[in-house]
Amino acid sequence: MVKYTAYCFKIITFALHQHLAMFKKLNIYINHWRARQTNSRTFLLYSSVYVGILGGLAAVVLKYLVHFMEELSRELAARVPYHYSFLLLPAVGILLTVAYQHLINRDSMQKGIGNLLMNIKRNKANIKHDNAYAHLISSSLTVGFGGSSGLEAPIVVTGAAIGSNTGRFFKLSTYEKTVLLAAGSAAGIAAVFNSPIAGVLFALEVIIGEITIPTFIPLLIASATGAVVGKLLNPRQLFHLVTEGWLVQALPFYALLGIFSGLVAVYINKVGHDLERGIFTKQNRYVRAIAGGLLLGVLILLFPPLFGEGYHYMQAILNGNIEALKEESLYADWLSKPLIMLLFIGALVFIKIVATGITLGAGGNGGTFAPTMFTGAFLGLLVAYGINQTGLIHLNTSNFIAVGMAGALSGVLHAPLTAIFLIAEITGGYLLFIPLMVVSAISYIISRYFKSYNAYWESLIHEKDIHPDQDHSMLNEMRLDTLINKKYVAVDPDMSLDDLYHILATTTANIFAVVDADHQLKGVIWMDAIRKEFFNTDHAQTTVADVMVAPPALISYNQPVSSVMTVFDNLDAWQLPVVRDGKFVGFVSKSVLLDQYRQVFIKQHKHADFFAK
Repeated sequence: MVKYTAYCFKIITFALHQHLAMFKKLNIYINHWRARQTNSRTFLLYSSVYVGILGGLAAVVLKYLVHFMEELSRELAARVPYHYSFLLLPAVGILLTVAYQHLINRDSMQKGIGNLLMNIKRNKANIKHDNAYAHLISSSLTVGFGGSSGLEAPIVVTGAAIGSNTGRFFKLSTYEKTVLLAAGSAAGIAAVFNSPIAGVLFALEVIIGEITIPTFIPLLIASATGAVVGKLLNPRQLFHLVTEGWLVQALPFYALLGIFSGLVAVYINKVGHDLERGIFTKQNRYVRAIAGGLLLGVLILLFPPLFGEGYHYMQAILNGNIEALKEESLYADWLSKPLIMLLFIGALVFIKIVATGITLGAGGNGGTFAPTMFTGAFLGLLVAYGINQTGLIHLNTSNFIAVGMAGALSGVLHAPLTAIFLIAEITGGYLLFIPLMVVSAISYIISRYFKSYNAYWESLIHEKDIHPDQDHSMLNEMRLDTLINKKYVAVDPDMSLDDLYHILATTTANIFAVVDADHQLKGVIWMDAIRKEFFNTDHAQTTVADVMVAPPALISYNQPVSSVMTVFDNLDAWQLPVVRDGKFVGFVSKSVLLDQYRQVFIKQHKHADFFAK
């Protein structure tokens, strides 16, 4: 039996090797063909269409998978007593997600937009191929069974993986892979929301972080293609908003909503990030999934609108049907009182992100995009409904709900353009552009005041020292060990100045390291500083230790180059010593660093310059 199994294994291995060899030959043939037929700029446009089609299809597949999981969860819910389904189903969904990731995916899946940004900065825009489908399965399990998270982050990562692996297959440059990665993200967002403009702006503001024409055109093509695919295969509009415009008298209240949106965005980023890092971390993954799922179930039992993405309730309140919040509630009679309803709405504003954090922290897969929209919608409802109860003025509740979504998104993502156009496109509320701009701008300003970067970048900066600034990123692409001048002149601290002068006559160096027998740095000698000693005839007893000085700073061998540049700028120095494990290694020069930076800059931008022509 063992021999038979081994023989079968050899056959399977041989077949896989043959298929892999055929795949490599096909890849070489295709790349040779496209090199002969098209230039790189044209091929990138063709690739963006291909990525847009696949990104749109992935979004449609995800929608249908979630619908299937929801139907399955309803069948399971029918077998248990009423309300208990709220308590148990989220735990089932998270448990299935964790099991899939552990047993089938083998923990190869990279969750969240933060990991996507890290791959762009650290991994040359390369994303593992299984991310192109794993998120579709795992997020549909989480959300379909009631997990309180969104599908937007999974579809963004899925589209990005499609774009990245398309670029890898055709052996494109890092710049081209990054463009296709962003194009896949744009196509996914466009197909999910039927919002092509928002897809492009999301990719530019959140994924790439800069707007250039060479980048804009492929994104536009991919986003439009994804939106068309989504519209053809799943034409249902996410939200419907009927509005006759807005009143100037309501503008102060929109400004108030903008302030609240900014503060809530700070709360979302803080609480969401802390909870997403993990709950019940001392337990194994399956215990964590069950415990977190049951805790989430308790919250959903108390607040049924927390179940799943919550889009059903958001559409209901957009239609003015606040009574829908009483559905499946344990205390529906109490919610008939305006004050209790106001408190209930306020609780949803703050608890939704807690439910999302528990969902993700327990092992579920999803994102905070939809929960942020949910929170903003109910924040807008809270402001409008609360002010209407005073009788001072009557505000259009639906308008405030739509604008509240934009305000929350703008503050959380630090992407006001994405927020404005997304909400305008998915609700059809183009008459609300002025309130959308006012609320989004105020929310963005307040959020930026407390946090310089959005939640994705904040975690990368503090935990992985990955920075969104282009200069910072290019500096950290350089390796410090390649910049160190190891051909230095070292002298002993007990050496006399006469002996030092003999050394000076044989070198052009203007800085010298003073090291002991263990190669520990004791100080440095600057040529300019000791020049006056040349004319001092009474230096027979003077040693190097008498004229050496402490360096203005020490550079660690493993220090990021961006940090080294900061040290140079703060000290106005041009050469600094480098130490490793306490021992002197060499000197790093600011002029060498700047020259290397120039080379990296030219290398990174030559592709963009080519596509701009």
